Amino acid sequence: MTDFLYLVPIALGLGAVGLGTFMWTLRSGQYDDLDGAAERVLLDDDDRPAVSPSWADRPTPTPARHPGDNASASPTQ
Repeated sequence: MTDFLYLVPIALGLGAVGLGTFMWTLRSGQYDDLDGAAERVLLDDDDRPAVSPSWADRPTPTPARHPGDNASASPTQ
Protein backbone atom coordinates (compact mmCIF):
# COMPACT_ATOMS: atom_id res chain seq x y z
CA MET A 1 0.00 0.00 0.00
CA THR A 2 2.89 2.36 0.69
CA ASP A 3 4.09 1.76 -2.85
CA PHE A 4 1.16 3.83 -4.09
CA LEU A 5 2.58 6.83 -2.26
CA TYR A 6 5.52 6.65 -4.68
CA LEU A 7 3.87 5.34 -7.82
CA VAL A 8 0.92 7.75 -8.05
CA PRO A 9 3.05 10.93 -7.99
CA ILE A 10 5.51 9.40 -10.44
CA ALA A 11 2.66 8.46 -12.82
CA LEU A 12 1.11 11.91 -12.53
CA GLY A 13 4.49 13.52 -13.15
CA LEU A 14 5.15 11.43 -16.26
CA GLY A 15 1.65 12.22 -17.54
CA ALA A 16 2.26 15.93 -16.99
CA VAL A 17 5.59 15.72 -18.86
CA GLY A 18 3.88 13.91 -21.76
CA LEU A 19 1.07 16.44 -21.89
CA GLY A 20 3.53 19.32 -21.75
CA THR A 21 5.57 17.83 -24.58
CA PHE A 22 2.45 17.38 -26.69
CA MET A 23 1.38 20.98 -26.05
CA TRP A 24 4.87 22.18 -26.99
CA THR A 25 4.71 20.29 -30.31
CA LEU A 26 1.32 21.84 -31.05
CA ARG A 27 2.61 25.37 -30.42
CA SER A 28 5.82 24.85 -32.42
CA GLY A 29 3.90 23.82 -35.56
CA GLN A 30 4.88 20.14 -35.76
CA TYR A 31 1.43 19.16 -37.02
CA ASP A 32 0.80 22.01 -39.46
CA ASP A 33 1.77 20.21 -42.68
CA LEU A 34 0.92 16.53 -42.36
CA ASP A 35 0.82 15.82 -46.10
CA GLY A 36 4.02 17.66 -47.00
CA ALA A 37 6.40 15.14 -45.44
CA ALA A 38 4.57 12.25 -47.08
CA GLU A 39 4.83 13.89 -50.49
CA ARG A 40 8.49 14.87 -50.07
CA VAL A 41 9.37 11.22 -49.66
CA LEU A 42 8.00 10.49 -53.12
CA LEU A 43 9.78 13.38 -54.87
CA ASP A 44 13.20 12.73 -56.34
CA ASP A 45 15.19 15.94 -55.99
CA ASP A 46 18.61 14.29 -56.27
CA ASP A 47 20.39 14.35 -59.60
CA ARG A 48 23.12 12.06 -58.30
CA PRO A 49 23.50 8.57 -59.75
CA ALA A 50 22.24 5.72 -57.65
CA VAL A 51 24.81 3.96 -55.52
CA SER A 52 25.60 0.48 -56.70
CA PRO A 53 24.84 -2.28 -54.23
CA SER A 54 27.77 -3.72 -52.33
CA TRP A 55 27.42 -7.10 -54.01
CA ALA A 56 28.01 -5.55 -57.45
CA ASP A 57 31.55 -4.50 -56.53
CA ARG A 58 32.68 -7.99 -55.54
CA PRO A 59 34.89 -9.93 -57.97
CA THR A 60 33.47 -12.97 -59.71
CA PRO A 61 34.39 -16.11 -57.77
CA THR A 62 36.61 -18.67 -59.45
CA PRO A 63 35.10 -22.10 -60.02
CA ALA A 64 35.95 -24.77 -57.47
CA ARG A 65 38.27 -27.57 -58.47
CA HIS A 66 36.96 -31.10 -58.46
CA PRO A 67 39.05 -34.22 -57.75
CA GLY A 68 39.13 -35.25 -61.43
CA ASP A 69 40.38 -31.84 -62.70
CA ASN A 70 43.91 -31.34 -63.99
CA ALA A 71 45.81 -29.68 -61.10
CA SER A 72 48.44 -28.16 -63.37
CA ALA A 73 45.93 -26.39 -65.61
CA SER A 74 45.60 -22.65 -65.09
CA PRO A 75 42.15 -21.24 -64.24
CA THR A 76 42.25 -18.96 -67.32
CA GLN A 77 41.82 -21.80 -69.81
